[in-house]
Amino acid sequence: MGVPSDDVVVIRPSPRAGEPTVITVNCPDKRGLGCDLCRIILEFGLSIDRGDVSTDGKWCYIVIWVVPRSGSSRAIHWSSLTERLVSACPSCSVPIYYIPEAKPKNSPVYLLKFICSDRKGLLNDVTYVLTELEHIIHRVKVSTTPDGGVVDLFFITDGRELLHTKQRREDTCERLIEVLGESCQSCDLQLAGPEYEAYQHGFSSLPPAVADELFSSNLSDDDIYSQELVPDLLRLKKSTLSADNSLSPAHTLLQVQCLDHKCLLYDILRTLKDCGIKIAYGRFSSKPKGYCEADLFVVQKDGKKIVDAEEQKALFSRLRMEILHPLRLMIADRGPDTELLVANPVELCGKGRPRVFYDVTLALKLLGICIFSAEIGRHSTPEHRWEVYRFLLDDTPGFPLSNGRARKQILDRVRKTLMGW
Repeated sequence: MGVPSDDVVVIRPSPRAGEPTVITVNCPDKRGLGCDLCRIILEFGLSIDRGDVSTDGKWCYIVIWVVPRSGSSRAIHWSSLTERLVSACPSCSVPIYYIPEAKPKNSPVYLLKFICSDRKGLLNDVTYVLTELEHIIHRVKVSTTPDGGVVDLFFITDGRELLHTKQRREDTCERLIEVLGESCQSCDLQLAGPEYEAYQHGFSSLPPAVADELFSSNLSDDDIYSQELVPDLLRLKKSTLSADNSLSPAHTLLQVQCLDHKCLLYDILRTLKDCGIKIAYGRFSSKPKGYCEADLFVVQKDGKKIVDAEEQKALFSRLRMEILHPLRLMIADRGPDTELLVANPVELCGKGRPRVFYDVTLALKLLGICIFSAEIGRHSTPEHRWEVYRFLLDDTPGFPLSNGRARKQILDRVRKTLMGW
């Protein structure tokens, strides 16, 4: 039998300020568990400093060292994080055996609708409250009215699975009204009806030329190692990937060395999960000066080593693209308006990258740029399903959106915020 559920996840807060908090997970194994745990940790505004994972295919033991994200003022609710992590683990009440990846549970979607007066940073303030309350944003429709008002529609699920209770819904609305102040005219939170499906299909399609540029596979290292984003020292360190089949009779050693970013381990584990690669043992660590290393002993879905040269090449190509370009950004003209587009790959299970909407709105808020409207939708290419965030921007003094230099500055600030640089 398994271990008591109280011991599945143990969090030991750091004894001294500045030192990592240690999260230990001890439970039955399933494919993609590490990716699921990373996503939850990132939703709580934490960065992963290093991690160890070991499994025999039936039982796994994972240790993750985490630190608050730089510049984050959010208090971490450790008990809630523990509950969320436990919910992602296979049950310990059954005999130990290898548990394949389960189909994701479909949490009920709720529609949050509020009307208020517009102001700079409004969307980020609302998003901050929702993430603090552990709500997950799936779709957004934000519109500005001619009289300076805003009608916001947020389709959300609850990480705590409590929105079915009247108290949880009331607490969410009260917290939002507190932040919005007297400008809030109404706030309503109810179970979403047919309008959610209608909105999913109503996402305006991307113009072919815009989609071709945004999802182009012809990307170089220079797109990410730019002078504005990282110091010269880091620009000289290109990512390296290698495979070694001589160190283990049953596993391929996959080694990754690259520039660090705040969702890097998630990007690596997400890619391996979607490719059907299983990790038997692994170690990930951030190094000084923004570099990181990962050593992973892996097997394919059939339990065999990766010995075929073409299969190794395909895996390296996929990993390299996901590590260097986990997000796509561009600014395009949309008729007379200026549109910021941000896209990230969606996992095969249908889940997207955490906190993207919050990070983008934070970057625009810090630049003093107003958002006229915003929406989130999905787009498919032969390689991926993408989550696409679209923001129509207002001209701002100091940032004339028709100016190429101003556009580049916006893209650099948004990318730095998303990547944690």
